[in-house]
Amino acid sequence: MSETIHHFLYGEDHLTAGIALKIAQGKIQGIISETSREKIKTSRQAVLNIVEKGDPVYGINTGFGPLCTTKISKEKTNLLQSNILQSHSVGVGEPIDPEIAKLMMILKVQSLSKGYSGIAEETLDRILWHIDNDAIPVVPSQGSVGASGDLAPLSHLFLPLLGLGKVVYHNKTITTAELFIETGIKPVDLGPKEGLALINGTQFIAAHAVQVVAKLHSCLSQADIIGAMMIEGLQGSVKPFFEELHQLRPFKGNIHVASRIKSLLKGSEIMEDHIDCERVQDPYSLRCMPQVHGASRNAWLHLKELLEVELNSVTDNPIIINEELTISGGSFHGQPLAMAIDYACLAASELGNISDRRIYLSLEGNSPGVPKLLMSDTGINSGYMILQYTTAALASENKGLCFPSSADSIPTSLGQEDHVSMGSIGGRKALRVIDNLEKILAIELLTAAQAFEFRKPLKSGIILDEIHKKVRETVSFADKDRVFADDIEKGIEIIKNRTIINIASQIAEKEQVSIETPFSNEFEVY
Repeated sequence: MSETIHHFLYGEDHLTAGIALKIAQGKIQGIISETSREKIKTSRQAVLNIVEKGDPVYGINTGFGPLCTTKISKEKTNLLQSNILQSHSVGVGEPIDPEIAKLMMILKVQSLSKGYSGIAEETLDRILWHIDNDAIPVVPSQGSVGASGDLAPLSHLFLPLLGLGKVVYHNKTITTAELFIETGIKPVDLGPKEGLALINGTQFIAAHAVQVVAKLHSCLSQADIIGAMMIEGLQGSVKPFFEELHQLRPFKGNIHVASRIKSLLKGSEIMEDHIDCERVQDPYSLRCMPQVHGASRNAWLHLKELLEVELNSVTDNPIIINEELTISGGSFHGQPLAMAIDYACLAASELGNISDRRIYLSLEGNSPGVPKLLMSDTGINSGYMILQYTTAALASENKGLCFPSSADSIPTSLGQEDHVSMGSIGGRKALRVIDNLEKILAIELLTAAQAFEFRKPLKSGIILDEIHKKVRETVSFADKDRVFADDIEKGIEIIKNRTIINIASQIAEKEQVSIETPFSNEFEVY
């Protein structure tokens, strides 16, 4: 995931998806260093000096969007900032996951702490208070077009600074007014530029991307492990995973996947048992895992790399370079992440698509020793037939969700914002696809474990054998029909808890079985 650290210096240290998640989970303390505080003070003073001079600077003493030519008096610059949070709080739909809202605050503090936004220290310290005390604002999921910053969700995120909106506190949703009574804190008085600094940025998109990176990585790792189990269960060939083949088409993801699967199959009695069999080649869903899983790995890597740039960038507008130079640009535009998120969404869908094909393959009864529908006594029993209906439905749903959100743009702000990224929609959609993918992989795990059973008394490699034992602690072998929905729920829990990843790591370390590849630092660290 990420290296072990005990604290993180906002605005100074390099933020990654893994570190952001650890801060959100309370495993790392995030603080603003003195170096960053000096930059923040300098930038804040530059804004105050601009207000005193009275020269028009967008968002400091002018209106917003199409009102950018409307001059605001010095006396009303503070009111302008609180008004923008209220007028832009127009989100609708179910609230986002509180972890995503907390990530948004973490990412916003990192960006503002760079010292180019004119934010006041007191405002940042209040946001830190919300992070450290788990007083997480309630943010509606819909309403951002992902271009002039994630305006609506960020406005809702920071309404509590004004004493407005709602928060999740001690696992209850309460009004901010109730929070203030309970904790004794008071509203923040936003100064010039601060409201705009808070709501201009890509933190809604980026926070979703952080979860996409973490959850898709988990699915990629588990897809390789479960795919290897399916190779064992169906007595597939190990040759398609040989290094000699992949050095001739050296895509990083392909090499990484092939090497890991080959390591998982090492020492397998099942592989040795059919080494001289007459089967020439396996269906693509087994044979082409390095190419298909590998392509999804490459898409994941692309998103991870772009996200790290974004997490350590200033996405505010205007940017305060110094008192003499402020730039109203487009660093709030979500396109750099939006396109990569759509790519990752497709990568997740394809991982589920090939998983469904392996499930179907396991039911056909074409592998010696493995009965049709993965059950010996069929007829009165339907076996695992209908589980594949569910994965077919999920895979189909995912395909329908793969239309790229970034391909659409609807002008807003009376034409001032005439091209938008829709990255906010892409981020939400990618997480829906990954949620479906986890369910597909759970069902493949159940079918692979069932097929695995018919290879006894032959043993697999040590890692896969231990994983199979762990699955059997939760889901027993099925020799007759039962309510398979119960099994599926247990399988989903195994996938979400990363159980088989943890076992693979523990056994690899204990038995000194290397599953490292030349690209492990790129594909296994985020």
